[in-house]
Parts: sequence; structure tokens; C-alpha cells
Amino acid sequence: MKRSSDHILTTHAGRLDGPPEYREVMMSLMSGHRLDLDALRPKIRAGIVDVLRKQVDAGIDIVSDGELGKVGFGGAGYYGRRLSGITSRKLQPGEPVFMAADTGERLEFAEFYKGIQFGGVVQERTVCSGPIRYIGQEEVRQDLELFRACLTDAGVKPEECFMCVLAPGWLEHFFLNEYYRTDEEYIFALAAAMKHEYQAIIDAGFVLQLDDPALPDTYDMIIPNPTIEEYRKFAAVRVDALNEALHGLPEDRIRYHICWGSWHGPHTHDLPLRHVVDLMLRIRAGAYSVEAANPRHEHEWKLWQDIELPEGKILIPGVVTHHTNVVEHPEVVADRIVRYANLLGRENVIAGTDCGMGFRVHPQIAWAKLKVLAEGAQLASEQLWGAHAGAGSKVIR
Repeated sequence: MKRSSDHILTTHAGRLDGPPEYREVMMSLMSGHRLDLDALRPKIRAGIVDVLRKQVDAGIDIVSDGELGKVGFGGAGYYGRRLSGITSRKLQPGEPVFMAADTGERLEFAEFYKGIQFGGVVQERTVCSGPIRYIGQEEVRQDLELFRACLTDAGVKPEECFMCVLAPGWLEHFFLNEYYRTDEEYIFALAAAMKHEYQAIIDAGFVLQLDDPALPDTYDMIIPNPTIEEYRKFAAVRVDALNEALHGLPEDRIRYHICWGSWHGPHTHDLPLRHVVDLMLRIRAGAYSVEAANPRHEHEWKLWQDIELPEGKILIPGVVTHHTNVVEHPEVVADRIVRYANLLGRENVIAGTDCGMGFRVHPQIAWAKLKVLAEGAQLASEQLWGAHAGAGSKVIR
């Protein structure tokens, strides 16, 4: 995995918006229209090419496919092609579409959330109804071939490329266990299955990003909330399952992303990072991506005054956020980067985003934020390395 050797490298958390024709199809699917994957594939390929060029043009060093191929990501259609035992059934009266639709925050701010239909018009719940096995070898092969082809089509040469896959603990949120005797058996079955996809991405030469908002975020989805000690025991099982899936894979090709959800809400029930940061650092990964720019979590940089980043690891703090339409000033971005670099070492910090920008802010704002991310990283690099930092790099002014 690339390190910030002579300037602060830039990246983001994965999800991006494709061109207008791609977004139109996605919005149609969110409204309940039927998926025609064969008809969608040319739009997906064109969309990935588009976002690759835009990432590099914005000054982003470490890029992704924007997750444009992950259509119906939280449902049986997508994962039913990758995992056996995943089906769907009609929602029962009062039942949420998935765990995140039923939280303490939504109870406290019921008036705010009234009329906001979490999960769109979906009337089915995705469940685990049989043994979990990985059956997605052809699916992931096509994903990898598509990403390689799109890199060629785009004609870009970024510093590095990554692909996102959900961690077992976050998959659990979308698929209610109705088969395994215990949740622990279920989570380890998911981990054993998903290891195949994790391995395939690394074997293809890409960096694997594991998306796991579950680590801090599940806390408020357990009503009533458990004690912190009880929750840490619950989360530790999910950490152990993920580490089992990562056993034998090279840590320096893996990055691990946590966040507190991408929705625009109060976030007053977010579990403080201090309660899970040690669990995060137990994950067998080379880099850790955390929210650090939104007003609910920006103050948590202070934790790193007392917490030592393990030797050889990288932190990817979010220095621009999807939680506001305000485009951060480059100097604000630079200040955030320098703060972390001074605490952890400039070579151990890569500048990132709090979460994926796609479908969270308007695309025009998202790309402006990524451009400002690169501009702020250049300013920070000059403070940390001197006026000639990153000479010849793609970082822009």
C-alpha cells in the first residue's frame, strides 16, 4: 500500500456518483423498478470510466471504481448471486427493512424522521434462510475484469486502486438470520464465505477496502442500548470473525473503513470512537479510515494524543465530509491533515473523506469536495515537507 513519502496522498471512502444517465437508472431502481442488468452493463462501464477520469482530474491519488457496479447492494438480487442461503420474503407488519431502520435516534427524533421512508418503497426483507456459501466466483471475476478494462479505457495511471467489499458485521445488518442457531455461528459463516471475495481482489493487484460501519454503528440499533461493556463483547465477536476471514491475507493490501452512517440526521446517538478504537486497531489491516470532519466527530482527533498507531499502520482521517453541502476551505482541510500528521507522523497519514460521496451530496458538490481535498493536501504537504513537496506528483494547487 502506498504511503505518503514526500507529500500527503489523497483518497476517498468509495461510493461516487456516475454520470447523469447512470444516476437516472439508479434512482429508477430505488423507486422499485425492475433491474435489467444486461441493459445496465454498458452504463456501468461508461460510468466507471467517467469517475476514474474525474478522480484523477480532481487530484485524487488512490482511486476506486466508485462502486458503480454494486447495484441493489443491500438486497437478495446482488448477494443472491454471490452467497447461497440469501433469499427474501414479505415484510411483516411493523418490521424494518433492515437493522438501521430502527434506532434510538429515530425514536428520539421521531418528528424529524416522520415521513422519511427509510429503504424507499421496498416491501421485502432479505434473510438468511439456508447455509451460507460463496458462489460468486464468476461475479467477482467479471468485476475485476471490468475494473481493469475501465482503467485502460480511462487512460489514467493513479498511484493505486482499491475496491470496496462489506465486512461480515455490516452484511449482518442487511440479512436477518433465520437459519443459524446463534448469531455467532452466522457471523463466522458470513466471514468464511466472504474471504473468497477478499482474496480475489488482493490477488488481482487491487487494494481491498473493508466497509464496516457496524463496528460503532450497531450500538444504537440495539434497543434498549446495551452497556458499553456488553456492546464491546458483541463487537469483539464481529472483529474476531473478520480477522478469521483475513487470516493469511497481506495486511499491507487491506484498508478498513468505519463510519456512523451516511444519512443526514442528528447523530446524537453515535457511539464515541473511544469505545471501539482499540477494537478497530485489532483488525488485520494496514490502514484505517475514520470519520474526522463532520461536527459530531471532528473533536476525536484528541484521542490520538494518547493512542499509539501500531508500527507500520496508516490512518486515513476524513478531512472533508458528506454531512454538509458546504465545500470546505482548502486551509481547513490542510489544518485537519497537519493535526493528524503531527500526532502520528506525516508518512502515516493519507487524507480521505468521512464516507462515500455518492448519493449523499449532489455530484457537483461531491467533485468540488474532492478537488478541495487535493488542494488542502497540497497545502499540508508544503507545511510538512517544504515548498517543493511532491514535485512531479498528481497533487494539484
